[in-house]
Amino acid sequence: MDATMLAEARRAHSLLPRAKFLLTACFEGRRAGQIVEGVQACASEPMLVCVAARNGHSVGPLIRDSHGFAICGFNPDDKLLLHSFGSARTPLAAGDPFDPLEIDHLTTAAPSPRRCIMALDCEVVRHLDVEADHSLYIGRVLAGRVYGGRN
Repeated sequence: MDATMLAEARRAHSLLPRAKFLLTACFEGRRAGQIVEGVQACASEPMLVCVAARNGHSVGPLIRDSHGFAICGFNPDDKLLLHSFGSARTPLAAGDPFDPLEIDHLTTAAPSPRRCIMALDCEVVRHLDVEADHSLYIGRVLAGRVYGGRN
């Protein structure tokens, strides 16, 4: 693809719908969360969601080992969640970023912060390594909750 076509493709790609979601998982007491933008409903019977998550994050092994995750939509202006789980957070940052948050556990052990707008608790049905900077997780929705995004 030539440079002009690549630039136009990037511009078109940037217009795809995006939102802020927190992808969470827990296994044997270890918890992790990663902010993701690529979440899509991919089936209604059974209810399935597809999540694109950056490779190399600590949440990946927890999803693999627990076979579950939660996807929690949140207000893009929520500074606490952006600071606690955004790219500025270092992997060696002290403490558990979930500690200051009120948390629910719907069906799996994955934490769902109550300050989010909504949460879907999912069982992994597929993990796709697409040889890119992100992997895809397809989850069957086991439970859901609407919180309303109270900060």
